[in-house]
Amino acid sequence: MSREEVIAKVTNVFRDIFDDNNLTINDKTTANDIEGWDSLTHITLISTIAEEFGINFDMSDVVKFENVGDMIDSIMGKLCK
Repeated sequence: MSREEVIAKVTNVFRDIFDDNNLTINDKTTANDIEGWDSLTHITLISTIAEEFGINFDMSDVVKFENVGDMIDSIMGKLCK
């Protein structure tokens, strides 16, 4: 799966969770950029994305996420294994 395909799937998850079909994300997007992205929503995002891609995130992965790009990199790494 290409990085662009991963970004497209992650974008769809974000749009579903935040109920905003016009929401756009990029590698530098953080919780500060999206209204309503709090700790509870973060857990929902992580679990939904893991389910969508059929992967698991370790807590050590999650605490390293500083932005969406870090999340995408982690997904890409897990898909390449």
